Parts: sequence; C-alpha cells; structure tokens
Amino acid sequence: MIYIAPSILAADYAALGEDVRKVSNADLIHVDIMDGHFVPNLSFGPDVTKAVNGVTDKFLDMHLMIEQPEKWFASYVDAGGDRLVFHVEATSDHVAAAKAAHELGAEAGFAIKPGTPIEPYLDDLEHVEEVMIMSVEPGFGGQKFMPEVLDKVRLLRSRIAEDGLSTIIAIDGGIAAATIAQAAAAGVESFVAGSAVFGADDPAAAVDELRRLARAAR
Repeated sequence: MIYIAPSILAADYAALGEDVRKVSNADLIHVDIMDGHFVPNLSFGPDVTKAVNGVTDKFLDMHLMIEQPEKWFASYVDAGGDRLVFHVEATSDHVAAAKAAHELGAEAGFAIKPGTPIEPYLDDLEHVEEVMIMSVEPGFGGQKFMPEVLDKVRLLRSRIAEDGLSTIIAIDGGIAAATIAQAAAAGVESFVAGSAVFGADDPAAAVDELRRLARAAR
C-alpha cells in the first residue's frame, strides 16, 4: 500500500478547514504537534486537532514532537487522534509508551530523528503500527530532504520482512515530486508531504501525483 499524508503544518491556518477539505483524496491527515521544548517551535494543540477532526473523516496521524509525550496521549486521543507517533528521543521507555497509546484505543508509532540510529529499536517493531523516519530535523517545515536516512528505511524493510510484521514505514521531511520515488524504492509506504501539497495550485492533484510517483517506484 501507498499512503499520502498531507501535513497541515503547511496549510493556510486562517482557512484550515477549507485546506483540509481540498485533500479529501488523501489517505490520512498528518498533524504536527510541537511544544517549543523538544523542538524549537510551537504548533498545534488538542483544540486544533479537534477542529481538524470535525471537518474530515480521515485518519489523523499525530506526530508528537513533545517532551514526555505520554502525559498528553489522552488529550490527543480525546481530540480525535487515531495514531500517536512519538519520538524515541523524548521518552525513557518507548515500548511502555506504545502500550499506553494502545490502552487508550489508539495506534502507536515511533519517530526517529535523522541522527538517531535505528538498530536499537529493531527488536521492538512488533509494538507499533508505524515507524516514522525523519528525513529532516524535526521542528520546521520546508527543509531539504536527507537521502542518507534511507539506509534506515532499508534496514527496517529487511527486518519487518524477516519478522513477518505489518509495521508501516513512514517518512517525514522534504517529500516532494523530486524525492518521493527514491524513498518509495527504499521501502517507504507512507509519505508525509507539506508544502508539496498545500503549496500547489491544486492540492488534490498534487496528492494524486505523489501517489502515482510512489507507486511507479515500488
């Protein structure tokens, strides 16, 4: 499967509902949560998440770029979050955090910064529905794609196949028409795209084109 996940971080905040509706052909909606501590920026909170959930029936993929993410899990599930993707660098026990998400009825995911090795987490893939590889430094949109992180994707793809798991590999950062094919060829299934979608004249057409390019590269 190929999943295209537009990131509302790149949407027009004054017309957020309208922009979300423009990508009704997307597979899920990506919501970036930043606390100004784990990353040097602030973004949305539970209220905006709830508002987005009110204008779409799409699956909400919550990217929690926050310290001690477990403390906030219930708030984002209550607001409509379907999958809680937290950074392994932000929690002292990533497996316990994944279990806490599941106990709230949500899916769970690990997010990995560009400089964080994947090897220490390969034995824990069974505990999450998704692993999100960051292909930029988290915290700001519009950064340049880092192709070197695709080595992590290849390791993940090999281990997932070896263990017979269904864990989804996602990538976030710098995904556009020029970069999505190499990520798909490495084994990525879910692609977070911000400015490539919401910066386009026709966001829905951009979603379709990204999906086409990813499928062609698999």
